[in-house]
Amino acid sequence: MDKFSFIIHPLGFDDFYRKFDWMEKLPESILKKATKHVPPFKVSKITGIKSQTGKEIKGYFFACPLTSEQMINLKEEFVINKIIKTVKKCQKVGSNIVGLGSFTSVVGDKGITISENVDIPVTTGNSYTVATAIEGTKLAAEKMDMNLINEIVSVIGANGSIGKTVSRLIAKDVKKLKLVSRNLNKLQKLKSLIKSENNDIEVTYTDQIKDALNVSRIIITVSGAVKTLFSPQDLLSGSVVCDVARPRDVAHNVNGKRNDVLVIEGGIVRIPGDVNFNFNFGVEAPNAYACMAETMLLTLESKFTNYSLGPDIKINKVKEIKNIAQKHGFKLAGLRSYGGLLTDEKIEEIKNNIR
Repeated sequence: MDKFSFIIHPLGFDDFYRKFDWMEKLPESILKKATKHVPPFKVSKITGIKSQTGKEIKGYFFACPLTSEQMINLKEEFVINKIIKTVKKCQKVGSNIVGLGSFTSVVGDKGITISENVDIPVTTGNSYTVATAIEGTKLAAEKMDMNLINEIVSVIGANGSIGKTVSRLIAKDVKKLKLVSRNLNKLQKLKSLIKSENNDIEVTYTDQIKDALNVSRIIITVSGAVKTLFSPQDLLSGSVVCDVARPRDVAHNVNGKRNDVLVIEGGIVRIPGDVNFNFNFGVEAPNAYACMAETMLLTLESKFTNYSLGPDIKINKVKEIKNIAQKHGFKLAGLRSYGGLLTDEKIEEIKNNIR
C-alpha cells in the first residue's frame, strides 16, 4: 500500500500544551530554548483513506517541533535543517511522498532547498489550496447573493505563492481586483501580468490592508502572517472573507462581534473513506486541509514527484490537481466557519442582519 507523510508543527505553545500538558507549567522563555533541541517525531498514523476508484492509502503525521514564530524568527538555515531532518524521518517509515504543512512550506524558498537535500519527493500542497480557496469564495458569494462581476475583490498576501496564483485565477471572473501586500514593486509586476492575461479588468494595489477593506466586500486572505491582520470593525457590512491562512488572518472575535459578515475557512476538504487521523489538528475527520489533501491525492495517483514548490504555483498544476481530486472523490467540505459547518439557515440569518 502506498504511503505518505505530512509534516505539522505547533502554531503556538498552546499546541504543545495539548500534546504535552506538563509543559504548561514551564515558563515560555524556557520552552523557546528547549523546543529548539527537540527532535522531530511521529505524531500519529492516518488510516481509512479510500478513493472512489477503490484504491486505499495510509499515512503519518510527523511533527517539526518549532512554533510559527520560531520558524520566522530563528536563523533560516537552522529551521530548514530541522525540516530536512523531519522529512528524512518520514522517509524511514516508508513514505513515498511528504507534504510540508503550514510554515514548513513557507521558510526560505518554499520547499526547493528541502527537496534538493532529501531523497523523497515533497510538496507544499499549495496547488490544491489555491483551487479550493477560489471554489469556496465563489460558493460563499453565490450563497450571499453576490455577483463577483459587481464587486471589488481583494487578495491580501497577493505576492505570496498562493496569493499570486489566486489573484491570477480569480481575475478571470471579476472586473475589479485589488492586490494587497507589503512589496509595492512586486505588486506592480503582478498587476502587469494580470492585465496582460485579462484585457477587461481594473487592477489596483496597496500595501495598506484597510485601504482594501474600506472598498471591498469580497476578500481572500492568504498572508502567512504570524498574527491576525484585521479585526471585526475593519470589515464592511455584507463582507465575505475567505481566510486561507494558517494561523488565521481574521481575528476570532469577528464571529462574536459582527453578525453581518460571512467569514469562511478556506481550503477545507472532505476526504473519502472511513478516515481516522488519530490526532486532533483542528479539523474533524473526514475533513482535512487542502494542503494535506494534495499530498493524499498525489499518493493515490502514485505521482511521486516534487509538485507545488517555489514562489510560483503553476496554473496548469492547479487545474491538474483539481481534476485528480474529482477523480478520487475529494470535495470541498461545504462552507465552514470557526470550526463548524455553515448551514443555509445561518447564512440566511447573516443576510437578514445585513438587510
